Amino acid sequence: MTKPSYPSLEEDQQWESITTEKAHSLLQTPEQGLDDEEVLSRRDYYGENRLPEVRKRSVIRRFLVQFNNILIHVLIAAGLVTVALGEWLDASVIFGVVLINGIIGFIQEGKAEQAMESIRRMLSTRARVLRDGEHHEVDAAEIVPGDIILLESGDRVPADARLLAVKGLRTDESSLTGESVPVDKSTDPVEAGIAIADRLSMVWSGTLVTAGQGHALVTGTGEATELGRISQAAENAPELVTPLLRKIHQFGRQLTVLILALAALTYLAGTLWRGQPAAEMFFAAVSLAVAAIPEGLPAIITITLAIGVQAMARRNAIIRRLPAVETLGSVTVICSDKTGTLTRNEMTVRGIQTPSHAYAVTGAGYTREGDITAESNPSGDDRALDDLLLAGILCNDSHLKDTDQGIRIAGDPMEAALLILGDKAELDTRQLRKHWTRTDYIPFESDTRYMATLNHDHADDARILVKGAPERILPMCRGVCLEDGGDGPIDARSWEEVVHNYARQGRRTLAFAMKRVDPQHTVLKQEDAEEGLVLLGLIALEDPPRDEAIKAVSECREAGIRVKMITGDHLGTALAIGEQLGLRNTRKGMTGADFQQLDEDGIAAAAVEIDVFARFSPENKLTLVQALQKNNQITAMTGDGVNDSPALRSADVGVAMGRGGTEAAREASEVVLADDNFATIAGAVRTGRGVYDNIRKSLMFILPTNGGQALLILAAVVAGLTLPVTPVQVLWVNMVTAVTLALALTMEPTEPNVMRRPPRPPAEPIFTPFLSWRVIFVSFLILAATLSVFNLHIQDGMGIETARTAAVNTVIACQIFY
Repeated sequence: MTKPSYPSLEEDQQWESITTEKAHSLLQTPEQGLDDEEVLSRRDYYGENRLPEVRKRSVIRRFLVQFNNILIHVLIAAGLVTVALGEWLDASVIFGVVLINGIIGFIQEGKAEQAMESIRRMLSTRARVLRDGEHHEVDAAEIVPGDIILLESGDRVPADARLLAVKGLRTDESSLTGESVPVDKSTDPVEAGIAIADRLSMVWSGTLVTAGQGHALVTGTGEATELGRISQAAENAPELVTPLLRKIHQFGRQLTVLILALAALTYLAGTLWRGQPAAEMFFAAVSLAVAAIPEGLPAIITITLAIGVQAMARRNAIIRRLPAVETLGSVTVICSDKTGTLTRNEMTVRGIQTPSHAYAVTGAGYTREGDITAESNPSGDDRALDDLLLAGILCNDSHLKDTDQGIRIAGDPMEAALLILGDKAELDTRQLRKHWTRTDYIPFESDTRYMATLNHDHADDARILVKGAPERILPMCRGVCLEDGGDGPIDARSWEEVVHNYARQGRRTLAFAMKRVDPQHTVLKQEDAEEGLVLLGLIALEDPPRDEAIKAVSECREAGIRVKMITGDHLGTALAIGEQLGLRNTRKGMTGADFQQLDEDGIAAAAVEIDVFARFSPENKLTLVQALQKNNQITAMTGDGVNDSPALRSADVGVAMGRGGTEAAREASEVVLADDNFATIAGAVRTGRGVYDNIRKSLMFILPTNGGQALLILAAVVAGLTLPVTPVQVLWVNMVTAVTLALALTMEPTEPNVMRRPPRPPAEPIFTPFLSWRVIFVSFLILAATLSVFNLHIQDGMGIETARTAAVNTVIACQIFY
């Protein structure tokens, strides 16, 4: 039996650019849909409509990974030395610290495979299909390429598909593309290879149908969907070591080499120069190694980070991976998603233009707080404004619901904004909808680009109300509604200029028109809605920036942090929002299509110079983050959609939204903002910088103690003296007094000027020349004081144990004084 030949589902098929007939032909799908035998054959060929299972690490392996750290290795080595010396109490303390450190890391750190699992959960569980001429409801996993799926409002799209027929179909693609409002779909082919957000002839797996109906031909399932490609990109994106851990690893390696060199020098000096027994000098070398190892440092770093976690949690920043606390304080660039992160993701009416007056609307988002104010003084009531507000309420399919968490919308966000506008005008929207009964309507379709309703009141008044794209509505109008309710001539050119002015401000515009009809008119035909209308005016809407985000961007600029906005929205809208936010460079932006045409040098230059990126795909975001990192920038990426997952995971620190964000974004990130507030990042950066300062202070405190003790042993060997301190005493000082005293430094309040200084240079080592000089200087002071006290006790004829006790107390006294 010959194996059937089916088309490849590779991305370069460019289904969006071919006709529906061509799609049917390529996928070998008859008009009545596939039959059962063909479905089974294709399922064997393509596999089920599922994302591939990620091979998960075992719990034991995940736990053991927590100990893959040079300082932990040094700490384990110190514990083994104490075991060899027979000091079980000290060994148990050391291994206890190691275990606690591992447990904290295991609990705090997120697991990357959970991000893949959360993306898989976005797939629809049930779907309706046309097979062999009949409608069936099937498990979404059973869908195959070539199936015809049936979509209606409220459905989650089960697979990537080419649209065959639509009736007012709109889909919410914000989690995939970043587009801030639902997208009107069409069956017409579009240009091949354009941005996903512009492929209007396609629907995408995991997105939501917000309005209308449609039939579509499945072109991709499982791994071959856009959602599947993002899943693969997120899985394959490298997880980077944080800047602090990179520096600690480097410091640990350097410290290990130095300790081994000093231990070898001690052994050679004792045996070859002083002629001491080899066994005794080996013990001295081990003592020096134990003295030099900062056993308490991993514990101090962990405690400092944990304190930072608590401080950030109080500011609504939930840390999922412990080292991210410090990384936030190191960032030099924040790449932020626009929709829902810098903006409210709540469409808001900002301006109204009637034939007589322009109005400004205050208040933002889905809240009834705000006013409508005229920009000039009306001579009387503006009847056009009253009729326009009524049209916005009646020519509308959305609903508002008051909940304990605020207003929830059902339907299109722009239509919901029109209901909020009615509330701001103190209109009773529910009562008006009851009073003006909808008799018939024409739903919005991408071909007609308008919606129309026929409404009757209880006083023998009937109206046709129309809303839609201005370029579609204006030619349908014979005149305009004047301030006194009369009709006047229409000047299309002046209205087009108003639309252009709104567009330059990044606002979307809806036009509203009306026609009075006979009360006996009960059927609404297309020709009724397209002739003899009177223009009521225009309404301009936008997804406004968060007020607190504007302040946070300003604070980030003052702290020397560059904020870059990445969005799936249009470039003009993005530039306007960027200007409102106060981004540094809003004169020029770049689209994903232009970005993809750049070579490696061009991408590197754009990553540095451009601050507004629009129509960006997940691959574009990932490339941008990696280009910034190659330029030695410590990069934070914020986002809320599944499309942000690869870049969130690859960034030095990924910041996801906790309320409005997707589970995929949260699981791919290191930090989750519980309040979805970009301003919280500024507070987290402040805390992160304070954490780094406190770690530096702890290092400056702990290392001179270790250095002084190591020099003490080396000096004793070179001078031919008895060791002033034993390894057990050294461990006691390092693990008990050094750690407990350093705890005070971990709780130091953040320095007042921390957000007025530039970010640390990414290449700056954790040990600056000043810090190194200070450690050496204080180490020699401790050496001088301790050796002097030890020798005085020996010269006074006191026993060696008494002299060593005095030496240990001198070290502790020096620590306390320092």
